[in-house]
Amino acid sequence: MCKCTQILPFVKEFFDDPVDAWKASRIIGGMLKGRSPRLSDISRSMGGKEAANYKCIQRFLDGQDFSEALLRLFREEAPFLIGDPTEMPRPQAKKTEYVGVLSDGETKGYWLLLLATPYHGRAIPCGFVDYSSRTINQDATSRNQHHFAAFRKVKELLGEKPLILDREFSYLELLENLVQERLNFVIRLKVGPKFCDGEGQEVILSVQKGETRIIPKVFYKGKVFVNLIGIWETGFSEPMWIMTNLEPEVGLEFYRQRMKIEEAFRDLKSLLDFDKLLNKRGALMEKMVALVLMAYTISLLLGEALRSHFFPDTGRKHKLYSGPFIFLKLRLDPSPPILAEAKTVLTQILYPVRTHV
Repeated sequence: MCKCTQILPFVKEFFDDPVDAWKASRIIGGMLKGRSPRLSDISRSMGGKEAANYKCIQRFLDGQDFSEALLRLFREEAPFLIGDPTEMPRPQAKKTEYVGVLSDGETKGYWLLLLATPYHGRAIPCGFVDYSSRTINQDATSRNQHHFAAFRKVKELLGEKPLILDREFSYLELLENLVQERLNFVIRLKVGPKFCDGEGQEVILSVQKGETRIIPKVFYKGKVFVNLIGIWETGFSEPMWIMTNLEPEVGLEFYRQRMKIEEAFRDLKSLLDFDKLLNKRGALMEKMVALVLMAYTISLLLGEALRSHFFPDTGRKHKLYSGPFIFLKLRLDPSPPILAEAKTVLTQILYPVRTHV
């Protein structure tokens, strides 16, 4: 496992102030060593006195904003951007200001919409937005505002790249916003949406097992122009339908790539206890989320560099283990050349965010 001094060159790429970079590297190093986002666990893993570390973390976080630092991870060469909502259950948080109830209507928790770009079969996060039933009204317009707030952060960077979204995003208000902002999209459909052709006649979505069907130029709920493609693959209990403003075959291929990347978000939960993140104040929670995502990215890049040195391309473990698993679970010690290799990749990824004063 890396020492704080080995993590520092990576963290420096996120922070322009060297003092901030040093303080953040101690926190991120504690996260990686303890494999936890909880302040008490981080303080314990930083070395020295736990109580003093805890106070140092709190003082550092006050007044910080990590959103632009995280946005530097947007990969300009990536073919698309992924939006992935994940539930963060908090069953014991009865009085926490930003915690509501989740989709089952009972469990307390909140939602994080993570934005990420693909990298080596995984995903590199570059932004997020949080919301819950307590912080918004549970109607489509409010949900839409929170979803689009996340997309707005990367709109300037996206250009022609599409947003690849799952079924939670197949609702009219969001689609209208995407069209208005001229953003390309690929979205998997929920069951039951209605489409009509140019003459107002309803389009029936049906496809046989083993078949692919394309339905171009239809209107979603009579208002948004899209292309549809449906496929029912062997071994699946139901077909999958995709709507997009791209060519249908292109949209389907993009969505298939997204499906292979979902493991990234499982790594966050299983290897860094991401779903255990809980702070009393929403602002503090958001800062810790950003630091966890930076820590995850560093572990991913170090793990990929370790993979190329320790596991042959033809070996079973080369494909079996993810980069974060190799770094965090196997605890292989990266040599200076491996550290340099991972650092070079990070430097190539980072986007120079400009602030307007």
